[in-house]
Order: sequence, then structure tokens, then C-alpha cells
Amino acid sequence: MADLDLARIQPARQLWDELGDVHAGMLGVVNSGDHMQPMAPQLDPAANTIWFFTRRDSDLLKSVGQGAQAHFCVVGKNHDFHGCMTGILRENKTDAKIEQFWSPVVAAWYSGKDDPNMTMMEFQLDNAMIWASVGNPITFGWEIAKANLSDSEPHVGVTAKIEFNR
Repeated sequence: MADLDLARIQPARQLWDELGDVHAGMLGVVNSGDHMQPMAPQLDPAANTIWFFTRRDSDLLKSVGQGAQAHFCVVGKNHDFHGCMTGILRENKTDAKIEQFWSPVVAAWYSGKDDPNMTMMEFQLDNAMIWASVGNPITFGWEIAKANLSDSEPHVGVTAKIEFNR
């Protein structure tokens, strides 16, 4: 559940917390002409990086080439958080990352850690925007009612931009 105070004070921490609770988001290469596609994030917050397992013959990997600007967008499981990240996406298959992120879910898609058609993509974050909103329907209704009875906008969420250091 989105924490408005955390989103306001530590938006990067709110982003990583929410990313830890999602099973998949939409990943796409900027200006590739291809649609974004669902991908399961493997998180490395200390490095401001998200890793993805993929197949060598995927359209997404073909669009990446030697590296490309990409977007990754998520909606929190309670639908009170939205995030969109940008950065550089590149193929980077490393044994250490495969070992770190391997799970029974990942294993279901491949014939093992040495599957020749399996690779990884590294998404180094440049920046992100987050939108965290109130999850309580009473609070939401109260803010809407107040806004309709005055000249003010409802206070139902927080928007923040995050810049990452690489």
C-alpha cells in the first residue's frame, strides 16, 4: 500500500518498496515501434538497477541492440501507486546475477540456468516519476466533497520525480 508520507519524504524508497510487491510491469524500448511488454523485475536497489530474464530470440532483446533508452512502468498491487522509470537497457548475462535472482518461477520458463536461449537484461535507472494516492475510500470521498464545495483541488496523492546516480 502506498505511503503518502514516505512518497513525499523518500520517494525512491517508496518506489523500491512498491517494486518489491509487483509481479510484473511493462517494459519497452523508446522509439522502437514495438509495444511495451510485461516483464518480471529483479531488483538491485543499491545499484539503482532492475534485472530481467528474457529469451535471446525475444523482440524486446532485438530492440535493445547494444543498449537503448527504455521505460518500465508499474501499477502497485493495491492500485494506489503508479511508477514510470527511464534508463538504459542492455543485455548483460552474468552468472552472479543469474544465481542471485534464480527462482522456481524463473526456472519454469527455462531448461536450467545454462539454457542457451536464456539471457538477462540490465536496466540502469536514470530517473522515475511516482504517483502515490490515498487508498482509503472515506478519505478519498471527503477530499472530493471538499473540492466540490470550494475552489480547491482534492488532496488525494503525491507526485514526485526521482533522479538516480549511476
